[in-house]
Amino acid sequence: MRRILLIAKRDYLTSIRSKAFIIGLIVAPILFGGGFLGMALLRARPDIKDRRVAILDRTGAAAELVIEAAREQNAKELFDKTTGKQQAPRYLFERAEAASDVNAERLALSDRVRGGELFAFVEIGPEAMHPPDDTATGEKAAARRAGYFTNASGLDSSREWIADAVNDGLRRARLAQLGVDQSHFRDLLRTVTVERMGLIARDPKTGAIGAAHKRGELEGFAVPFTVVTLLMMIVLVGASPMLPAVAEDKTQRVFEMLLGVATPFELMIGKVLAAMARSITSSVFYVIGGTFVLVGLSLTALVPLSLYFWFFVYLLAELLMLCALAAALGAACSSPQDAQNLGLLLVSPVLVPYFFLMPVLSQPNGTFATALSLFPPFTPLLMLLRETLPGGIPVWQPWAGLVGVLAFALAMTWAAARIFRVGILLQGKTPKPADLVRWAVRG
Repeated sequence: MRRILLIAKRDYLTSIRSKAFIIGLIVAPILFGGGFLGMALLRARPDIKDRRVAILDRTGAAAELVIEAAREQNAKELFDKTTGKQQAPRYLFERAEAASDVNAERLALSDRVRGGELFAFVEIGPEAMHPPDDTATGEKAAARRAGYFTNASGLDSSREWIADAVNDGLRRARLAQLGVDQSHFRDLLRTVTVERMGLIARDPKTGAIGAAHKRGELEGFAVPFTVVTLLMMIVLVGASPMLPAVAEDKTQRVFEMLLGVATPFELMIGKVLAAMARSITSSVFYVIGGTFVLVGLSLTALVPLSLYFWFFVYLLAELLMLCALAAALGAACSSPQDAQNLGLLLVSPVLVPYFFLMPVLSQPNGTFATALSLFPPFTPLLMLLRETLPGGIPVWQPWAGLVGVLAFALAMTWAAARIFRVGILLQGKTPKPADLVRWAVRG
């Protein structure tokens, strides 16, 4: 144990004193937080330039009512109710006269959009007033819908705004055909705001029923996403450098000198502990810094204090798995270049579950999300994500996931130690996957 701790201490102190570690410790949160800061600045300073939209109405009855609906929508959403400042662009609708040559007319309006004269144009199909329920394709489908033509990016939110105005106008046109007086349109089409609320709970100490409170979108997406991304970033930064480092030490025959005073198992465990200690150092720095930032911004409610325990537990388990795997793969490589080719294999237990974040976010307690989060290589990221979500998860699942992760991590460390013992002195040809499996089984 003494030799293991000496090796770990030496590697740990050498790494945290390096300029690369210190610079990375400072630059990473700046880059990570800079994206959110940029989004916040863009949201605080939105593009409020007027946007002109042409209406090509083939029903002959909806254009004026769509323009009226857009005018009312502008009046309702254009200015912030608290500050009185304009917070959104004004949409100015104009009517385009329908012509016999449909394609030529679309081309002319498209040229006006490309030239900057129009932001977009909307073509309301001739059957959009009363579209039938049956499905259709091609020209029949085009006749029953409203087409939105623009060169704006796919992330632009204008389509939803314009779709609301178009549908509101079409509803008004239908009401007018039914003989409803226009003075009743606003009351009939008025919508009610549906706010996202947190679940009611009883205080376990006093027995009092808590009050209902509004739950913001940050609690439902930004906090879980940030926590999981932070875990992934720390794991990748902590485990990835170990693979080429072990391979380089092997090619420079550093391990051959160290084997005179320590066993292969002691060398591997020492390096694994050093990498884990280095990652814990950076994670404590990020977690404490992030907590102080949220408290300073009066966002204390967003601080997931109850999840700090699980964050560090899953972080240690994930690091143990990946660092042991990195040591084994690095020992099996014949050069640092070979180690680079295996980098994707090393980080796959972290990257693969990251691709499933959106399905898990949409149905965190579904069968797919539950099964995937109980699969040990994916448990740290996905189980932590599900715990961070407002709905929570059954109490037994994090503990079951932890047992699986620890069992898998110990098995991975045991197999990695056997591969490391054989591969560390092997020179020349890079072993095949079958060789690695044989070394792990037979030692």
